[in-house]
Amino acid sequence: MEPEKAQQIFESLGVVDVLYNGVPVWIEDLDGEEAKIRYLESDDVIQVPVAELVEEDSIWEQRVH
Repeated sequence: MEPEKAQQIFESLGVVDVLYNGVPVWIEDLDGEEAKIRYLESDDVIQVPVAELVEEDSIWEQRVH
């Protein structure tokens, strides 16, 4: 994911499905090209590169095309 897209999702009032390694996560904070994320299933928090985050809808669009 591009940092600009991550920022849009982070600032969004809605819920956007984001995955990290295929697992649903919540973006807790952004710092440039790094994101602090929380796993939705376990509440564990880790720091990851923004480039490794994927918006779930974009995966679906790739599979359809």
